[in-house]
Amino acid sequence: MAEKPNKARGLGRGLSALMSDVANPSSNATQDTQRKPDQLLPIERLRPNPKQPRRSFDPDQLSELAASISAKGIIQPLIVRPDPADPTVFEIVAGERRWRAAQIAQLHEVPVLVRNFDDTEVLEVAIIENIQRADLNPVDEATGYRQLMETFGHTQDQVAEALGKSRSHIANLLRLLTLPDAVQTYLTEGKLTAGHARALVGHDDALDLAKKIMAGGLSVRATEALVRKPAKPGQRKPRSSVRKDADTIVLEQEMAAQLGMRVSINHPEGQSGGSLIIEYRDLEQLDDLLRKLSGD
Repeated sequence: MAEKPNKARGLGRGLSALMSDVANPSSNATQDTQRKPDQLLPIERLRPNPKQPRRSFDPDQLSELAASISAKGIIQPLIVRPDPADPTVFEIVAGERRWRAAQIAQLHEVPVLVRNFDDTEVLEVAIIENIQRADLNPVDEATGYRQLMETFGHTQDQVAEALGKSRSHIANLLRLLTLPDAVQTYLTEGKLTAGHARALVGHDDALDLAKKIMAGGLSVRATEALVRKPAKPGQRKPRSSVRKDADTIVLEQEMAAQLGMRVSINHPEGQSGGSLIIEYRDLEQLDDLLRKLSGD
């Protein structure tokens, strides 16, 4: 397996230094305070970051951005670095959406800021820049948090403090990554909201329930009632319907968020012992779990 970056590196070479050029273009900053581009580069000399955390680019939103670029140009420069394999080409660190939209708008050149980031800094800036976006879907946002934690060894508290988020916000989103892949896809596509999805976390029948929610157009409150509804006589009860105290449920959720896997704690009343079940989706995730348990 590929060696991961040094876990003791904190937040890179300083979060403020890395993020100083990744300001939100919709902020109240005036034109005079925005960073001026180092130069203009032909679109064909730029290439996307192959490790770009953001995987989904909405075509309609790209078209809207392209229309804005056609009318007003690109206000916020892209951040790029010289391609390590070809110095005549530049790799996009932040701003791939603007680059894609500029092509739709048939621009020939785009403004850029050139920075000499190493591979680790490129990944960290790309993740953080995506997390800072207001239109990021919950799954991509949660994936970004998990990448920061797993790749750089950041804790939930560190990520929350650095990004100005609450720890509960990050923990709640990380729990969404324990849902079945199909449910995560519904969430990415906007067919389910994060509120709907949170109600399904830890439920054995999450996929079937998600389909019922979408078919019935249920509200989040109706979804929570559906999840709590006991099984009919003769039906197998899902594990989530077994009565558990609040402390056990919170512990399950905390472990699921930390591991990125579904966790179930079964502690029969009146007994001193019980069982802990951790579900992994593939052998790579199992390998990650074993490495965490061994302290590597």
